[in-house]
Amino acid sequence: MKRLFSTLLQGLLASALMLTFAAMAHGAQQEGATAPENSPAGTIFKWIHFLIVAALAYWVFAKVLPPYVRHNADRISSAIGKAAAAKAEAERQLKEAAEKLTRLEQEVQQFREQAKKDAAAEWERLRHMTQADIAKVGVAAKAEIEAAERAARVELKALAAKLAVDRAESLIASRLTPALQDSMIGNFVHSLQERPN
Repeated sequence: MKRLFSTLLQGLLASALMLTFAAMAHGAQQEGATAPENSPAGTIFKWIHFLIVAALAYWVFAKVLPPYVRHNADRISSAIGKAAAAKAEAERQLKEAAEKLTRLEQEVQQFREQAKKDAAAEWERLRHMTQADIAKVGVAAKAEIEAAERAARVELKALAAKLAVDRAESLIASRLTPALQDSMIGNFVHSLQERPN
């Protein structure tokens, strides 16, 4: 506020001086027959005018523009600093991304190698399981064949026994006469009587 007041006061003072010298020049022009720029007052007025313009120029360049320029320079400097920080952060992120990409490629290669190892191990495990299953099926088939063979033998023996019994029965029936039957029954009863009770 104080600075603004000082600036306004200087501006008013400069304007008052200019008006005073303008009035003097106008009065001198009306009094004399010589041209005002050639008169001593005209020369003084030129020097005063030069000093006023020089003072105004100094005031503008020394008092008014520096804060604006300084503020602008600070703003630009701050923007440059922020841009440099953003650039450094972007470069850091780019470097991290490149490192991650390199690690990712290495991890993918490790995953591929591990997958190959796992696939080979799984293939080997399945091959062993298949061979074990084939061996189990072979043992089971052999056991089934042996069981079927035993069952067939038992059935064959039973059939042979039945056929033998049937054949013996038919033979006995064809050779057994009623007299022979009576004789056999009699012998049986007689053997029972001879036995001690």
